[in-house]
Amino acid sequence: MGTKEAFYQALVKRHGAENQKKFDDATVAICGLGGLGSNIAICLARVGIGKLILIDFDTVDVTNLHRQQYKFNQVGMPKTDALKENLLEINPFIKIETHQVKLTDENTSSLIKDADVICEAFDNAECKAMLTDIVFTNYPEKYLVSGSGMAGLSSANDIVTRKITSHFFISGDGVSDVNAGTGLVATRVMVCAGHEAHMVIRLLMGEINP
Repeated sequence: MGTKEAFYQALVKRHGAENQKKFDDATVAICGLGGLGSNIAICLARVGIGKLILIDFDTVDVTNLHRQQYKFNQVGMPKTDALKENLLEINPFIKIETHQVKLTDENTSSLIKDADVICEAFDNAECKAMLTDIVFTNYPEKYLVSGSGMAGLSSANDIVTRKITSHFFISGDGVSDVNAGTGLVATRVMVCAGHEAHMVIRLLMGEINP
């Protein structure tokens, strides 16, 4: 039956009651809702994370559709609104907070303050560095999961998750550049997003190694 309790018990059966309680109590911020972020959000919604904070300033473009979790009829919509719509179709019981803004040195700290885990999902090196610096400086107790290197058609098996510090993890091959060669391809981007989402799940379970 399509009730909240039935949905929750199905997740408990899959993940165990203790783990599911941790997921349900958790808040995860996803910074950037493109190929990485939109796929991370889908994974976490399916797992039953209690609350997602979705942050992106952009709108859905037709060029996004080959690798991002949006639909043709959502072209032109703010990514925050479109992704929230899609997530609620999958899990109508998840709490979603949206911010259609560009993260800056001034606003980032307040937008991510309630998150237990922060996912960096930008395609811009300066934005990645800015978010990382703010988390390290202001929230050293929070976990940060980032992505680096997922472009091209090389083997998906080259994508791994590495533990950089006790609270910082990077998923990707660490090499491939979005501006070189083929660019971003759905399959490899989704593999990297899966790595990030899975690391979030493990961290919430108390597992701190990739």
